Amino acid sequence: MEQKKRDRRNRVFLQGGIGVVTIAVVTAIVLIIMNSIQPAGPGPRNMASDGLLLGEGLTAVTTPALQPDDDPVPSTPDGTGKVADIRVYLDYLCPFCGTFETTNSDQISQWVESGAATLEIHPISILTSKSAGTQYSLRAANAAACVANTSPDDFFAFNTALFADQPVEGTAGLSDDDLKALVKSSGVSTGLAAINECIDETTFKSWVKASTDRALSGPIPNSSLKAITGTPTVLVNGKQYVGALDDPKEFAAFVLQAASETYSTATPTPTPTTAG
Repeated sequence: MEQKKRDRRNRVFLQGGIGVVTIAVVTAIVLIIMNSIQPAGPGPRNMASDGLLLGEGLTAVTTPALQPDDDPVPSTPDGTGKVADIRVYLDYLCPFCGTFETTNSDQISQWVESGAATLEIHPISILTSKSAGTQYSLRAANAAACVANTSPDDFFAFNTALFADQPVEGTAGLSDDDLKALVKSSGVSTGLAAINECIDETTFKSWVKASTDRALSGPIPNSSLKAITGTPTVLVNGKQYVGALDDPKEFAAFVLQAASETYSTATPTPTPTTAG
């Protein structure tokens, strides 16, 4: 009789234990599903075009945040040819991007500072799998978006710092702590706590992936380019630069030529008059 009681009691405990485990498993599955279907947070402010636009004085053009999958709103380039429209699609792990940036950054910043050009920088992450599993390309693009979102006028300085301290493709790259230190050392002084949290949480991960997909699938606004096929992709007044990445004189000549072509197209030819 006692044995039967013990057996019955053990069955009750066993069933109860199974029930608890089952509830725990179901709860875990529900949480996973809920997390997976939660809508992604908004993309960064000031990057509604999928890039950050800098104008005279290296001042950022501010825009509201969009959802990651929203259609971007292309910025409107100057159509007179008086202000060169420079757009750069880049990956922070791309060595060719590093070459172009370190070679041309100074002269581009001078043009933009003076109002002779605008610069729109589009960080994308096509090399996410090329950093020993750390997803550096994605994390660096996210960090750039964090700065654009919180301290947009410091974006250019941080962009320059990322290339000055660029890791070699195939290595682990900079850690999140390294990226946060680089934000501070590049001169960003506004919203450091918010930017650090944004980097830690990879807040704009969904936006980076979505904007990269848009760049790779195209079309590319304000140009005849169907899609981005590699980085850097540099456009001046809609025309792609295919010259030497390490020759600032060649790039300057290309900018001047593109601007003059736009100017000649936009400027009407005077109608000859006949003397009476």
